[in-house]
Amino acid sequence: MIAYLEGKILSKEADGIILLAGHIGYEILLDTITLSMCMEKSQANETIALYIYYHVTDRQPKPVLIGFLTPDDKDFFQLFITVAAIGPMKAIKALTRPVPQVARAIEDRDTVFLSQLTGIGKRTAEKIVATLNGKVLAFAATQSPEPDPGPTEPTDFLPEEKQLMVSQVTEVLTEQLGHSGSSARRMIKQALEKNPGISSPEDLFDEIYQETR
Repeated sequence: MIAYLEGKILSKEADGIILLAGHIGYEILLDTITLSMCMEKSQANETIALYIYYHVTDRQPKPVLIGFLTPDDKDFFQLFITVAAIGPMKAIKALTRPVPQVARAIEDRDTVFLSQLTGIGKRTAEKIVATLNGKVLAFAATQSPEPDPGPTEPTDFLPEEKQLMVSQVTEVLTEQLGHSGSSARRMIKQALEKNPGISSPEDLFDEIYQETR
């Protein structure tokens, strides 16, 4: 399965690009913002690096590649398509606003904003909020374009006595609450940087989710 590609844009398509990587042209779908940024990079003769969501189903036997500039954007997309009635093809067309803005609207229960996204009506906006509210807080902050840190990153800056606490909270966030690994790591790090005195899993959860209350 293809997860990452680097190369030059061979041509621009209606909903994406053909990326020339290793003498092979890959047809990749992009949201409108990512497409615009890729074209700017191409005009500056920069190499395009994309994290790929690989989509294939029984109904859609032809593989579809969907590209993202950061692991964060891909993680958000994978959460976004867990909403009923939003598949990958609908989701990529809907993301006409930056991920942090969409995530903030979800956390703020702003169905008016969400219903302005392409193909998202009021009822679907309500489903998005019902499914994802409380799960996308980490994406609402300004995101760094740096690659996703390794799985041990949240504990690199911690004293040993807090590492068990972080491991416990990470497990709950990912296994029980549906967050991606990178989202859980980011949420924990932000909470600990904001409140270094946290000493229990309960306090850490309170700090992580205080903005959603």
